[in-house]
Amino acid sequence: MKLHALTLACLAAFTGVANATEPDACLVNRDLIYSESPLPHVAAALQQKNLTISVVGSASSTLPGSSGAKMAYPAQLNSALARQLPDVPVKVISHARSKWSAAEMVGEFANILSQDKPSLIIWQTGTVDAMRGIDPAEFQNTLDSGVSMLHEKGVDVILMNMQFSPRTETMIAASAYADDLRWVAMQQDIPLFDRFAVMKQWSELGTFDLYSADKSSATAERVHDCLGRLLAEMIIDTAKRDQATPNDRPQPKDKS
Repeated sequence: MKLHALTLACLAAFTGVANATEPDACLVNRDLIYSESPLPHVAAALQQKNLTISVVGSASSTLPGSSGAKMAYPAQLNSALARQLPDVPVKVISHARSKWSAAEMVGEFANILSQDKPSLIIWQTGTVDAMRGIDPAEFQNTLDSGVSMLHEKGVDVILMNMQFSPRTETMIAASAYADDLRWVAMQQDIPLFDRFAVMKQWSELGTFDLYSADKSSATAERVHDCLGRLLAEMIIDTAKRDQATPNDRPQPKDKS
């Protein structure tokens, strides 16, 4: 009861996507999914009514099992965008590979751009580099050069950090890598989807029992559903704001 009262008291500062059975299932502080950084190529794609997004990530961007890809957040993002943009054909293409470091992802960007021709890349990274003990300065340089290359190719970028797990939080020294992601996002003026903070807030509010998430496929699927919905909210809100102020935003480049 006490936790529920706290949640209700904070509703004015929270945002999220509800469903009929769990009205507060995806509720988070609005600051966690709000960005002032532009997505000009997404805004242009919405005007042209053809949006393609590539998600590039490690194993935490998918779920195990034969239906894992269909339940993971890239597929949920596709569904959420399709619901909210009924007049815009949307395609979200997932490139998720186990033990994929940031540098290895950058090495695949050219192929991904050639195959998908996306307006936006969601780049989820940091966990593998932290587990391998990659020099944080090297990690930051990889992020910076990767984002710059994508911008030169005429593609918007959203960075996504590692997931929160109370079981592994003390086992992986991820704070330096999370700081690098925030720094590069700020310097490059691109959105950061702070997955770590979102999931940590869910854990603290009791929205999801993340202690059991690794044992419960149902919990993991619900978390990914919410991540996809919140990503859709961030993308649409940011792109529509860009459409409203086109003279203040950089013009998208031709990807042909």
